[in-house]
Amino acid sequence: MKDLIIKDGLVYDPLNDIDGEKKDIHIKDGVIVEKVNGEAKIIDAAGMIVMPGGVDIHSHIAGTKVNAGRSFRPDDKPEECNEKRTKLTRSGTGWAVPSTWTTGYRYARLGYTTVVEPALPLLKARHTFEEFLDIPIIDTLAIALLGNNWFVMEYVKQKNYDKLAAYIAWILKAVKSYGVKIVNPGGVENWTWGKNVSSLDDHVFHFDVSPREILEGLSKANESLRLPHTIHVHANNLGHPGNKKHTLETFEALKKIQSKNGRDSVIHLTHCQFNAYSGTNWGDFASGAADIAEYLNSNKHVTVDMGQVIFGKAATTTMTADGPWEYSLHHIGGTSSWGARPGMKWINGQVEGESGSGIVPYQFSPKVAVNAVQWAIGLELALLIKNPWQVFMTTDHPNGGPFTSYPQIIRWLMDKKSRDDVLLNQCSKKASERTQLKDIDRELTLSEICTMTRAGTAKCLGMTDRGHLGAGAIGDVALYNLDLKKMDGHAIEKAFSLAAYTIKDGQIVVKDGEITATPMGTTICAKGQIKDSLMDAMLEEVKSHWRNHYSINFNNYAVQDVYTPKLKIITPNYKE
Repeated sequence: MKDLIIKDGLVYDPLNDIDGEKKDIHIKDGVIVEKVNGEAKIIDAAGMIVMPGGVDIHSHIAGTKVNAGRSFRPDDKPEECNEKRTKLTRSGTGWAVPSTWTTGYRYARLGYTTVVEPALPLLKARHTFEEFLDIPIIDTLAIALLGNNWFVMEYVKQKNYDKLAAYIAWILKAVKSYGVKIVNPGGVENWTWGKNVSSLDDHVFHFDVSPREILEGLSKANESLRLPHTIHVHANNLGHPGNKKHTLETFEALKKIQSKNGRDSVIHLTHCQFNAYSGTNWGDFASGAADIAEYLNSNKHVTVDMGQVIFGKAATTTMTADGPWEYSLHHIGGTSSWGARPGMKWINGQVEGESGSGIVPYQFSPKVAVNAVQWAIGLELALLIKNPWQVFMTTDHPNGGPFTSYPQIIRWLMDKKSRDDVLLNQCSKKASERTQLKDIDRELTLSEICTMTRAGTAKCLGMTDRGHLGAGAIGDVALYNLDLKKMDGHAIEKAFSLAAYTIKDGQIVVKDGEITATPMGTTICAKGQIKDSLMDAMLEEVKSHWRNHYSINFNNYAVQDVYTPKLKIITPNYKE
């Protein structure tokens, strides 16, 4: 593999304060350097924009839940989504839930090189890593589901945050995870008894803890371990009218947590659109995005991602570890306010003593008032939150729609005319009446888009080796053909739909939208440091209860190294 010089491109690198500057990028041995001396392949990037490889902070791409979603949707194979087999690529299919190889190809064509799988069920972790091995090109990481874990709740009940931290540190190592994911804290455990939670102070059966205590305990433990990423939270009451109130209470509950890893944030709220609702029922359902944005504009301890809804000709496949929400969606689909969809398919899953899941196909329509308002809310969040380092672009793939819709979202964010065309000419009038979108004139810049899709997401994840183009970063670069003098909505979407070049670790993997190489990506996990005495005491307790809690032998629980042949471990940052 030759060294590379990317010449004369317009470089966008927010982490290094470079905003559209004509600059050369040098890559040697897969790493960006100040200068390559000697023979190198030259890429003429004149007339192109150059950005770091995309870093997607939240996308369900692998694991038992995703695989069940694929088998659940034999109809999710439109002809235009079929991948043709070539000398370099395998065949594949899927619009809402692409097959494994297809996932890697499509991300690479968009210029993305790192993707977070945000819901790793501990007991089923091997399946996730088997799929990671089958996804080419992109680097991957998975965040462990811990918000309804029996051992977590027991330590929270005891207020034994040292042993809670030790348990998390052990889990990260055992299942090769990157961080702490919390889904509907306490609600998924209550769902095993046919119930849920509706407030931060509701009671979790048999554990005498509340969602508030779970969130606070896991956040304290996360910070004590100095993990690179904050807690990654799917809040309670997702999808329900009026849930903005609960979302704001969740933010406020964690305001006093002190970050110990040199960052401002202590909570990342995922797919915020689904938790930014006003109203009391589906009849008066409206946007609460302005209130969420006002809070973030005044507080630095929160980051969010959009969870943008996409209108499609076919149904997407909603999937989440929030089992009770999917049960609700299964029934909501048959009501008139969401459009008549009787007999919707539904899967419910349970992972013993750890987490749950649910899957329901769902189609978002611009003519359905609730769906139209949801579509507008995601854009409102991105446009009303002033700091692009606090809000990131996602669809909660595949819940709001597939990640392949990112170019369309960039178009809406950068071009008011394009989003107004959808809002005023395609959507139910309720979208204009019950959101502020029509009155928002802001159009995001290329630098802000780069922050929301690369620099900001990498920084939020605590990854210093990507998301920028400075010396020492891995050689992940995306080039796009975009004439800044003719930058209308159509041109923006076209440019970001197929990268002119995608470079992974210094190797050209996409040229003019075509796959040119399919290297194996790296699996990334994080390490938390804990005293040996604490770890030993915690493990002794866990082992003593294991036989009563699990159907698998303790010694067979950890994911073996063979599942991660290319592994990178992010170690704690101990700077005070």
